[in-house]
Amino acid sequence: MDEIYPGLRSWTAIRETIGQPVHSAYAVEARTLIDPMVPPEGLAVFGGELPAPERIVLTNRHHRRHSARYVERFHCEVLANERGLFDLLDGPVRVTGFSPGDEVAPGVVAHEVGVLCPDESAVHVAAGRGALAVADGVIRAHDDGELAFVSDRLLGDDPERIKQGLASAYRRLCDELEFDALLLAHGAPIPTGGRDALRTFADGVLAATG
Repeated sequence: MDEIYPGLRSWTAIRETIGQPVHSAYAVEARTLIDPMVPPEGLAVFGGELPAPERIVLTNRHHRRHSARYVERFHCEVLANERGLFDLLDGPVRVTGFSPGDEVAPGVVAHEVGVLCPDESAVHVAAGRGALAVADGVIRAHDDGELAFVSDRLLGDDPERIKQGLASAYRRLCDELEFDALLLAHGAPIPTGGRDALRTFADGVLAATG
């Protein structure tokens, strides 16, 4: 588990269903997990080194990951965009819906992206230097490389339209929000300069597709 900055932790774990590393985060002051896997240190790190989590926020409905283990251990509330609840009703844990703009935890606000799927969200953490967690719309190639999109075959029937929509959404978030760290579901976080990196990436896409 890595400290992005005081009060924000991140870690990598292999997601069994896809056989690839994915990334999770914990906003300590808000006691809020984002897209959580169990960290390498195990669940015992929570309630020991770190305070026990109170809630889980998903950036999209596909990121339940190990949520059920946290619910069983810590009785966490699980929250996801209300537009994705249709796919979560039969899951192992109860999920509560949020709307874009909701403060889902103290100092933690969910924002709309909604391009790859209607429930795609970004989660803004105001504490510390600020952080933005995004779902699957942008990744880092080779885990710690440059920001990139997933392959075109995963972007639907009109990849260029999706790319432009994502870039527009990310540019809007960069203009509206203050944050330094960028947290990715797929790819290592950018601990500092994340807002500038996301803005530069979005501007490049919009220039190329405009």
